[in-house]
Amino acid sequence: MGREGRPLGARTVDELLERVRARIDRLQPAEAARRLADGALLVDIRPVELRDRDGEVPGSVVVDRNVLEWRPDQASPYRIPEVTGSDLEVIVLCNQGYSSSLVADTLRSMGLRRAVDVIGGFEAWVALGLPVVGVARTDAVA
Repeated sequence: MGREGRPLGARTVDELLERVRARIDRLQPAEAARRLADGALLVDIRPVELRDRDGEVPGSVVVDRNVLEWRPDQASPYRIPEVTGSDLEVIVLCNQGYSSSLVADTLRSMGLRRAVDVIGGFEAWVALGLPVVGVARTDAVA
C-alpha cells in the first residue's frame, strides 16, 4: 500500500484532474459561446435531472456520460452524425467543469484532438447570462 492506504500509483481525483488539465485546453464560458457560434460542437454531459431543472445551451448536443465514448467513435454503430471527423472542435460541458475535463481528455485520446472543456461548466455559463433554453421545471431533483 502507498500513502494514505491507497494502492501504489493510485491518484486522488484532484491529482487526476491536475494531470488531465495539463493535457487539455480549457475555455472560459464566453469563449465557448463564441466558438459554438463559429461551428464548434458543444456536448452537454449533464444528467437529465439537471437539464430538466436548469435548461440547456441552445445548439448543444446531449450525450449521456455512460455512453459518451461510443458516440464520437467513427467506427461505432452508435456514433452521432454531428461528429464529422477528428478535426472537429468539441467543447464538453458538465455542471461545474470537473467531469468535463476528464471527458475532454478521453476524447483527445480517441483522436478528437481539439476537444476542450468549459471552466466552471454550466453554472459559470448561466452566471454570465449566456443563452439557456428549456427551463421548464423547478421541482426536478438533481
